[in-house]
Amino acid sequence: MSSADVRRVKRLAQRLGVRDSDVIRYAVRGMLARLGPLYEPESRGRALVPVLVEAGADFLRFFDLDAGRLDSIVNGDVDVEKRVSREDLALLAMAGAQEPYAALKLSELSQLDERLLRSADVSSSLRQYLYEKYVYRPPNATLEGPTPLRFAVGGGVQS
Repeated sequence: MSSADVRRVKRLAQRLGVRDSDVIRYAVRGMLARLGPLYEPESRGRALVPVLVEAGADFLRFFDLDAGRLDSIVNGDVDVEKRVSREDLALLAMAGAQEPYAALKLSELSQLDERLLRSADVSSSLRQYLYEKYVYRPPNATLEGPTPLRFAVGGGVQS
């Protein structure tokens, strides 16, 4: 931790009327809860998609997780039907750093109209694409071809 981080922890602890260690313990517990499946060795493949999507681009950038490293973390020793495509992992890795390129690539993969991607939040569209493809997909469905994205509009779901 940098000295600036330590100062922030101390200020937060003082403001809350707790010890510095309480603030640090809270941060560590929160992080471990969010990243839980990553420290479970049996969690691999599609099971890690929600963790990586919800952890966000900041997490991937902080640990310098590129597509190759994500592939080894997610797909190492995993059956073919549970694998996440390398192309989707590359899309996830680039979403935070190169958002315009990620939007273009996502539109190619999902066959989504580029106008919708420009107006929509890329991270939300990416989240939806990955969840539809890997999390909500029936177990026997093939990974060939993307699932069309659906956007929630006015309480209903639009294709």
